[in-house]
Amino acid sequence: MSLNDTPRANRLHIGIFGNTNSGKSSLVNALTGQDTALVSEIAGTTTDPVYKAMEIHGIGPCVFIDTAGFDDTGSLGPLRIERTKDAMKKTDIALMVFSSMPDDTELFWMKALADHKITTIPVLNCRTDMPEADAIRAIEGAAGTAPVVVNAKTGEGIPELRQALIRALPSDYEAQSITGSLAKPGDVVLLVMPQDIQAPKGRLILPQVQTIRELLDKKCSVLSCTTDMLDASLAALKGAPDLIITDSQVFKTVYEKKPAQSRLTSFSVLFAGYKGDIDYFAQSVRAIDALTPQSRVLIAEACTHAPLTEDIGREKIPAMLRKKIGPSLGIDIVSGPDFPDDLSGYDLIIHCGACMFNRKYVLSRVEQAKNNHVPMTNYGITIAYLSGILDKIDLKA
Repeated sequence: MSLNDTPRANRLHIGIFGNTNSGKSSLVNALTGQDTALVSEIAGTTTDPVYKAMEIHGIGPCVFIDTAGFDDTGSLGPLRIERTKDAMKKTDIALMVFSSMPDDTELFWMKALADHKITTIPVLNCRTDMPEADAIRAIEGAAGTAPVVVNAKTGEGIPELRQALIRALPSDYEAQSITGSLAKPGDVVLLVMPQDIQAPKGRLILPQVQTIRELLDKKCSVLSCTTDMLDASLAALKGAPDLIITDSQVFKTVYEKKPAQSRLTSFSVLFAGYKGDIDYFAQSVRAIDALTPQSRVLIAEACTHAPLTEDIGREKIPAMLRKKIGPSLGIDIVSGPDFPDDLSGYDLIIHCGACMFNRKYVLSRVEQAKNNHVPMTNYGITIAYLSGILDKIDLKA
């Protein structure tokens, strides 16, 4: 897998924010060197956020998000602004584009970005008759740092902006690992991957592909099998595998068959740490014991696929919960970007592994859950807990 093949969810997300016609789309085109975004003098040209996956020298694979203007008006204006708010939840680094002196709307959004702990680079796009020095001083006063001055149409200042982006990279950028310390060079790792109705025909699901690639990069010996071939695969090995990574749906089966010396985890558990807050997830799963038949649980999946028979989030986990708690347990299911603004009515949130979301987006949901005092966990940890083996698997990567 080359950098150009890096899934969008794993790339650094750079959000472009500002008022309508401040030059956001022109800036995206200048940074990417392509006519990525539609540029027009007509206000409101950008409606839904435009996501463009790119590779920038010094940064690597990234995604530029060109958002609608903060001051968008008209019948669709409020909806466009809501989409911009949603894009902010996915943003690792923000470029706040000014075309003149900052107004109250821009100052409000600067504060919103700061409240979301998003590193923000102010950018002055020179398209104004106002003296540049006055605008620079005003923006610096509002942002706390001098803006990068560019001309998106001519490309002036774009190299300096790229350097500012490199300096703003998060401290843990490229440090995230799926398997972490669980796998080291020379380890034998066995992957148990049921190819049931949920498995896409002719290919593997994204978490499996990403995990295999990382293990190969680590110089591990990687073997794969379906659940029905687990006994034969273990027998074929010279010794016990150092690590077994399984689909969470067969956690209990694999645990009962694994050699005592082999560590065990699942793809979903690994992604709980790779994408989210595994400590909060592991702590929150114990809220299951406090659920009653009158409780409400929210199950959130990142994918928007059509529901399938024996779907893990829509059928298997609800069945396990209702078997333990009672058939009247309330369970709501959301998918893709749908996620309630008000979580206060829920007693527990169970999220999928979120392979389709970037880490920033998942952590924004975790933060929202914490702010609403609602415990939140994920599929794999939930299944391990309900199977009675959570304390017997490896949570920390």
